[in-house]
Amino acid sequence: MTERMTATQFAESGGVEDWRVLWGGGYASACFLTGSFPVGAALVQAISELAAAAQHAPDVDVRPESVTVRLFTQEVGGLTERDVSLARQISAAARELRAPADPGGVQHVQVAIDALDIRSVRPFWRAVLGYAEVGDADLLDAHRRAPSFWFQQMDAPRPQRNRIHIDVYVPPDQVEARIAAALAAGGRVVSDANAPEWWTLADPEGNEADLAIWG
Repeated sequence: MTERMTATQFAESGGVEDWRVLWGGGYASACFLTGSFPVGAALVQAISELAAAAQHAPDVDVRPESVTVRLFTQEVGGLTERDVSLARQISAAARELRAPADPGGVQHVQVAIDALDIRSVRPFWRAVLGYAEVGDADLLDAHRRAPSFWFQQMDAPRPQRNRIHIDVYVPPDQVEARIAAALAAGGRVVSDANAPEWWTLADPEGNEADLAIWG
């Protein structure tokens, strides 16, 4: 069986400078600025040929101005050497099309729900969202298009605090800019006790979001 890599091992592999590991090392992603749909379509065509040759298919999101690619190895639930190899080839194809990588365009969004009884709460959200249950705490969109949902165990009620917040996973080299932008937009830092793994911020009315670099 192919061995799963850590985020550090992936980043240190060489030739993957365009890529960022997110969501606890669950996948690596790169956003390529194509500037037009035809260039994006050409990049997708190149990716499809590379994926077919490698027998290792990525997730690809194509927009008029960019193409975002997500790599992971399904059978290990994370990254392997197969992902490193395909990442290098995709980056080379993007360079040939003059489509530079944009690390700031890479992120993973997750909705976190604090619950006293996760077993009773999670089935409701699974039914409403039509998601798949993964592990003991996660609900995932089977097509990997929408935010994941994570359920955090509460020890006691918290009537004076929101019980749903947003987790935004960003690359380590992007988090300071995100925090600065949030503060400039009227937000505040609620806690940095868990930095550099994550920072808890809030909008002017107290609604919270965690900016996380956990990879």
